[in-house]
Amino acid sequence: MATTCEPRRTLVVGLGNPLMADDGLGLEALERLRAQWVLPSGVSLADGGTWGMMLLPMIEDADELLLIDAVRAGRRAGSFVQLGRHELPRYFSHKISPHQIDLREVLAVAELRGKLPARIAVIGVEPERVEMSDTLSPVVRERVDDVVQAAVTRLTEWGHECRRRDTAPAHA
Repeated sequence: MATTCEPRRTLVVGLGNPLMADDGLGLEALERLRAQWVLPSGVSLADGGTWGMMLLPMIEDADELLLIDAVRAGRRAGSFVQLGRHELPRYFSHKISPHQIDLREVLAVAELRGKLPARIAVIGVEPERVEMSDTLSPVVRERVDDVVQAAVTRLTEWGHECRRRDTAPAHA
């Protein structure tokens, strides 16, 4: 008798505020990931922006959670940052924008309810500036493709087949 295995649900959330300079990194990287890569049906992309508690149902429904964000880790601006689930407290220790308080609360509620995804990772870049501006700083902008590639690598490590979109038109 064959058994069917329910596919894992993986949620990739781009976080940040595109009106606060480098804090918009997560959303920029998410859009490039969406535009440049074909992801399997079990992977969902979500613009987390500053949604706060509205993210709770999506996060609780996921088996794996990948967060893409500007991350203050006390490194040089433009430094690449990757954190695992056990490092989440450090991720939240330096607030860079209002969405982090909400996300910390969302993850805490999900954990309290026993629905926090088993796998969680954070990928990002140390911001240079978080101030009113709708453009990333040059040092952060040049790292967006690295963040996208790291997200694809993590998804692949988690067993998802990702393939780059063809730029040439398909033949009929």
